[in-house]
Amino acid sequence: VQVAKACDYHGAGTVEFIVDENLDFYFLEMNTRLQVEHPVTEMITGKDLVKEQIRIAEGYPLSFTQEDLQIAGHSIEVRVYAEDPKNNFLPDIGKLMTYVRPQGPGIRVDDGFEEGMDIPIYYDPMIAKLIVHDEDREKAIQRMIRAIDEYQITGIETTLDFCRFVLGHEAFTSGNFDTKFVEKYFKPEMLQVQWSESEKELLAGLAVEIFEQSKTSLKRVGANESNPIPRTHWKNRLI
Repeated sequence: VQVAKACDYHGAGTVEFIVDENLDFYFLEMNTRLQVEHPVTEMITGKDLVKEQIRIAEGYPLSFTQEDLQIAGHSIEVRVYAEDPKNNFLPDIGKLMTYVRPQGPGIRVDDGFEEGMDIPIYYDPMIAKLIVHDEDREKAIQRMIRAIDEYQITGIETTLDFCRFVLGHEAFTSGNFDTKFVEKYFKPEMLQVQWSESEKELLAGLAVEIFEQSKTSLKRVGANESNPIPRTHWKNRLI
């Protein structure tokens, strides 16, 4: 508040602090704009900050007072970047072959892309902001994990798997982490899928079942060399 008053500041802005191991706070900087993380504030207060800053720019007063504000529940945001966490977070480019957003209560996606669009090299590699809201932090974490699992993106590498790794890590769930999280806890090989023997057996059995069902389907529709089954049939069966 003192920073804003000192420069007679009007409008949306963010004052940032850094905290040390003793939980002492120090002023870092002020950004005279909305932050990427502003949906978190919107989710827990129910206030539309974009609308408010536009109204203020038009000369209207703020539509609420400090006393009107209450924090309701917990919100978490992850940035969905076109980056490869397995390759030192190198930016990736290409076409969004599949792009399906997660849905449901307490899930919000702020993005500017659709399936089939290209991720170019000329801009920031952020594809979307994925935000969730729930009644407490533990439930918000679980909702975010479910949302990440439902987010379908193919054609490029993204940070979704890395975000899921962070959300499940003890350092994050306990809150005992700092800005060196990647350096301390993350290695690219941690994102490789490790199948247990029982999971391998289950997958093998599923593959056999799909194959047998496909053969039955082929016989039922009378497929032969002169009447082949379209490729989409095989694709749908595998899906």
